Amino acid sequence: MTGQTTPLPEDLYRRLGSLPAANVGDVLDRLYVAEAAISTVWKGAKVVGPAFTVMTAGGDNKLIHEAIDTAAPGDVLVIDGQAVTHRALLGDLMGRRAKARGLAGFVVDGAIRDADDLGAIGFPTWARAVTPAGPYRNGPGLLQVPVSVGRVVVNPGDVIVGDDDGVTVIPRHRLEEIVAAAEAKHAGEEEARARIAAL
Repeated sequence: MTGQTTPLPEDLYRRLGSLPAANVGDVLDRLYVAEAAISTVWKGAKVVGPAFTVMTAGGDNKLIHEAIDTAAPGDVLVIDGQAVTHRALLGDLMGRRAKARGLAGFVVDGAIRDADDLGAIGFPTWARAVTPAGPYRNGPGLLQVPVSVGRVVVNPGDVIVGDDDGVTVIPRHRLEEIVAAAEAKHAGEEEARARIAAL
C-alpha cells in the first residue's frame, strides 16, 4: 500500500502548531506518547503533520528513499526501523531531499546520523539513537501500513505532534476532539501559571 495521506485542515494544523506535545498526550490519557528514547536530535524542533508510515528491516533504508519520493508535502515520515540502533537509517542528504520535497519531518524508531547537519537545515527529526554507521539499501520494507514507533502504533494518516519533549500520536478519527481538549488543557495550565506568578 503506497497511497497518499489526507492533508490536515488548515485551522486544525494552525491550532495544533501552538500546542505542546505534552498537552496533547495528556488528553489522550497519556497512551499515545512515544517512549522517551524517541527524542529530538536537535533542540527546538517542532512538527505537526499526517503520518506517512514506513516499515523497514533494521539498518536498511531502501523503502525510506521510496517514501521520500512518494509522500506528499506536509507529511511526517514515521519509520519503524525495528528499534535497531547499530546503523543509521538516514542523515543529512536524505533530510535535504525530504525538505526539498516539502516533507515536514522524520520520526525514526532506529538510528540516524548527521544530527548537527539536520539541525543546521532546520529539518525536524526524532530518533532512538545517533550513530555514524551507515545503512544498507536492500529491503525489505512496506509503505503506508500500521507501524510501531516508540511502543505506539501509528496508522497512515494519524497526526504527529512533536517538540523538544518528544512525540505524541493522534488517531486521525479523533483529531477534532483531541485538538479541542488539548486547547482546554493548555488554557487551564496557562491560568495556573498566571496564578502562581501572582503569589
